[in-house]
Amino acid sequence: MSTAEETAGGEVQPWAEVTPDAARRLLLAAVEAFAERGYHATTTRDIAGRAGMSPAALYIHYKTKEELLHRISRIGHEKALDILRTAARGEGSPTERLADAVSSFVRWHAGGRTTARVVQYELDSLGPEARAEIVGLRKQVNAEVRGIIEDGVRTGEFDVPDVHGTTLAVLSLCIDVARWFNVNGPRTPEEIGDLYADLVLRMVGAKDAGSRS
Repeated sequence: MSTAEETAGGEVQPWAEVTPDAARRLLLAAVEAFAERGYHATTTRDIAGRAGMSPAALYIHYKTKEELLHRISRIGHEKALDILRTAARGEGSPTERLADAVSSFVRWHAGGRTTARVVQYELDSLGPEARAEIVGLRKQVNAEVRGIIEDGVRTGEFDVPDVHGTTLAVLSLCIDVARWFNVNGPRTPEEIGDLYADLVLRMVGAKDAGSRS
């Protein structure tokens, strides 16, 4: 299994939405190359070679290297948004929904750290039009977390003087896991998710913080 196929819980992310198989193989190769070398240092020849294909074959499926990055970034952000939206719109109190959102979001960034690093840290490599689309998705991600925190403030469960700043802090905390998480380290993605959920509940002053430990 390639590192670009890893997801939280040890499951395989098939990137089933990417077809045909050759396009999927090229996308997986691009994820690994971008994560290892950076977008600008990676050539289309690098990507094609990792996929076991000729450089000419890449252009059958992707017109440019940027198109590959854009597709990776869009799929990744849509997945991240779905994770947070599911938690935000689930049943339970704001405390329960925030804990679920954080633990799920962290598990995704730890388990799929190779993909997550590309998705989260290569935004500025995109051209203006593609970047604008991804920024729009990021705003939706922000809105889901902000909405849960606002709900908690309204119900009196959270004590948050600055909802906007706290939302950014929570998202930054979760996203950074992709940068440092090591599969050979002492904690699993699930354990990191639980730890961060507890930390975030303490951050927002949740009355039930620590009860999940």
